Amino acid sequence: MTEEAEVEINPYPKSGSEQQAPQFLRDVIFHGKFKLLKALTPEENTHCQNGLFFQDGQRRVDYVLTYPVKKPGGGRSSRQSVQLLAENAVACSLRRGPHNGGEDLRHHQAQRAGNPSCPQSLPMADLEGGALNGHEDHKAFRREEFEGKLRDMGLELEKEEVTKIPGVGFVKIHAPWNVLCREAEFMKLKMPTKKVYEVKQSSGIVEKISSLVSKVLEPLHPQVEEHQPKNIKHLSHTFSREKQHLFDLSDKDYFFDTKTRSSIVFEILKRTKCKAKYSMGITSLLGSGVYTAAYPLHDGDINEESAEPNDRKLLYEEWANYSVFYKYQPIGLVRKYFGEKIGLYFAWLGLYTQMLIPASVVGVIVFLYGCATVDDNIPSMEICHPKNNITMCPLCDRVCSYWKLSTACGTARASHLFDNPTTVFFSIFMALWAAMFMEHWKRRQMRLNYEWDLTGFEEEEDHPRAEYEFKVMQKSLRKDKKSHHKMEKLTCRDRLPAYMANIVMMLLMIGVTFAIVFGVILYRISTKAALHMSSSSITRNHVQLTVKTTAAIINLVVILILDEVYGAVARWLTVLEIPKTDKSFEERLIFKTFILKFFNAFTPIIYIAFFRGRLVGRPGSYLYVFESYRMEECAHGGCLMELCIQLSITMLGKQLIQNNLFEIGIPKLKKLIRFIRSKQGAFQEEERQKKLQRYETDHFLEPFAGLTPEYMEMIIQFGFVTLFVASFPLAPLFALLNNIIEIRLDAKKFVTELRRPVAARAKDIGIWYNILKGVAKVAVIINAFVISFTSDFIPRMVYQYTYSPDGSMHGFVNHTLSYFNVSHFQEGKETLDPLHLGYPVEICRYKDYREPPWSATPYEISKEFWTVLAVRLAFVIVFQNIVMLMSDIVDWLIPDIPKDISLQIHKEKILLVDHFMKEEQRKIHILESRVSTGSKEVFSRSNNNITTMTHSCSQLHTKCTKASNASNDVFIVQS
Repeated sequence: MTEEAEVEINPYPKSGSEQQAPQFLRDVIFHGKFKLLKALTPEENTHCQNGLFFQDGQRRVDYVLTYPVKKPGGGRSSRQSVQLLAENAVACSLRRGPHNGGEDLRHHQAQRAGNPSCPQSLPMADLEGGALNGHEDHKAFRREEFEGKLRDMGLELEKEEVTKIPGVGFVKIHAPWNVLCREAEFMKLKMPTKKVYEVKQSSGIVEKISSLVSKVLEPLHPQVEEHQPKNIKHLSHTFSREKQHLFDLSDKDYFFDTKTRSSIVFEILKRTKCKAKYSMGITSLLGSGVYTAAYPLHDGDINEESAEPNDRKLLYEEWANYSVFYKYQPIGLVRKYFGEKIGLYFAWLGLYTQMLIPASVVGVIVFLYGCATVDDNIPSMEICHPKNNITMCPLCDRVCSYWKLSTACGTARASHLFDNPTTVFFSIFMALWAAMFMEHWKRRQMRLNYEWDLTGFEEEEDHPRAEYEFKVMQKSLRKDKKSHHKMEKLTCRDRLPAYMANIVMMLLMIGVTFAIVFGVILYRISTKAALHMSSSSITRNHVQLTVKTTAAIINLVVILILDEVYGAVARWLTVLEIPKTDKSFEERLIFKTFILKFFNAFTPIIYIAFFRGRLVGRPGSYLYVFESYRMEECAHGGCLMELCIQLSITMLGKQLIQNNLFEIGIPKLKKLIRFIRSKQGAFQEEERQKKLQRYETDHFLEPFAGLTPEYMEMIIQFGFVTLFVASFPLAPLFALLNNIIEIRLDAKKFVTELRRPVAARAKDIGIWYNILKGVAKVAVIINAFVISFTSDFIPRMVYQYTYSPDGSMHGFVNHTLSYFNVSHFQEGKETLDPLHLGYPVEICRYKDYREPPWSATPYEISKEFWTVLAVRLAFVIVFQNIVMLMSDIVDWLIPDIPKDISLQIHKEKILLVDHFMKEEQRKIHILESRVSTGSKEVFSRSNNNITTMTHSCSQLHTKCTKASNASNDVFIVQS
């Protein structure tokens, strides 16, 4: 077989096609001709069968590298351009076997030395011709060196420089069997052995009930093999070339699946180093622009009906489809195609969504209870009573006037929907729910570890990052140029400037968040005063609702913008630290991003819950900001209603806009822009008829950016569900509805919009579990303070059992209002319209526990205030300790490892040892039989030799005797 594959050379499009680009964009954008865009964009119905293999149709493409291909210069003649294009079009496919690899490499190098027109010598030729500058020539040299190293590692490469994507060249990589075996042993991959055993199910009552439930839920399972009941399981063992007899190698092409093959090749790419400019593997080459992309290929088509069955198409039909939203996820198939790390994410997301169902049901019941009892709520009835003539003090200086408490009837009734006795029960329930969720996930995770053969898997230390090794090398050269080979490492002293920059920037970003919250506070204060001066009665009557809603929307917009800014800042700060490994980089990035986004999302909510209305002062002695802005008060129904509005708008806005709209729109927009740039105006009819190869189609997909954004949005949502659930019992329901869409949206994004990620092994969700656990603990404390200080639950209980004359809630509203003499207003702060109600006001009321103006200590804090405060603090302590104790009891009662999984793991160990012993005995028996057979052959051969020698000797003796007798006869005759 020849080593160089022939490629058909297509000429470049004529320059006239470039003039058609504006007309094409006008047709698409202004005339709605989207079918034209569909015909041009690389859809999944293209035939890419050849793109999955080398040009020989036998060797599978395990990985693809892309790099820029320089077009011929404008100053060259057409003949020179065509000649250079022909030289660039040569696809060098170098096949190496276990014996002739070195010979092929030497032959390839000899061809390069003897033929100056070989593609590998193009950079020097172009340099001489003046077409490529020194920078491009250096990149080409580094590519050549890196690819030579890959060939030395045993990989097989095939180049494609003339493709249907102008300016992009492809390097297809194939890992032969011997390389796969070597790397699988190095990576300690567990592979299924020949030994199978039957997993026997126990016949207890629980198992029978579980079997009945599975039959009932059978229609909810996806139609894939992974979800069919299997009682047969293969024993797995770490792959070893010396123990290949343990594994079923009847079909070597499919023994390592595509996910495993690509991860093996990626491991080689990461650790293959070049000498040029301290290049440290594929990561450094991608960062410096030597290669533009590196990715494994998707399995095949998904939309074409005639497409061959593959895992990607099955995932698209049974997982990445909104019509199957009610079904369980095929987690086994997700893991098989994308790897354990992504499989664990979707398993965690699925379990979290399932656990939201009971929380949503209880939250809806709590909300319906508030709706059913709103007419029986005595405090709201007292506020809404038509005979109520309580006159309240102005809500702002000068422009605001006195108002009747009965005008707050709607707010008081709405507050009861979220502030009722069941709120405490729901807060306790959600704290226990969080503990149950964490324990359930640990059990689910352990079961997946067993099913995916991850038991006993320990993550080894990852390769140092290219940036880290580069900094270490620079440090070594600065320290001692003569001993630069000495191994150095970065110390805390080396990273001290980066640590200081991190601290300063983190504090600065948190300060920015506080400043924006303060700006929104000023907006609310000024807008409230401006609306009160409006001539429209409708505007004046809806001041509170208008200000609350618009301020919440402004907060939402700011949160969405700052989320993107903080994500970029967190990544920049992490890069400054120069972490040693990718795992360390990821954990530091997650921590910084979580801190910044947590403060960004929850600072406005924390202000409303715990600070608003408590730093106000009293009439006649209000607290001012900048000597002109009076601090805002809560409505009479309390700040809980405002907290609910802020929480609902922020949560729903983030889910609808950031989590869903951005995830759908941005990848499609990037894909369109990348495609239009690649075409460069070549929108001719013949271009539409071209069919892209698989590696060309995947080139237009969005690169995989990691799971951090996916986890982050769910962790923030978990915070909304648990931290302030006492003020918004419908939060679990909205989270559930969002997650049902989120699962299918993420699935579709992974299957259709993203390049295939490199499969990564993992046995848990890493640092995210610790963050979840921390949020669950903080949620108990925050809900205790919300119930105690934000809601009126404690004041109601204190009044009912301490101050109420008949043990009921009658008189509670009057009990919470203090008196103020309007003549005690500060000069210049009194209202401009004292007769707004039609009569002069001498005494107004305000919400606080203070002494009346006629007492010996006017306007001082009353004893009722201290009584309520003591009960509030006591409630926080008791609630926190009881709930955390109950959570610890739940943690102690539920074992982390399911009993059946523990028994199966123990059974597998015994079976594996027995299997090894039998295999060793079988090998010894075969060896002994061979030895015994060999000894018998030697014995029979020796007997045959002895017989032959005896026979020969006897024949010789006969001849000698005959000769002697003949000589005697002659002697007698002569004598």
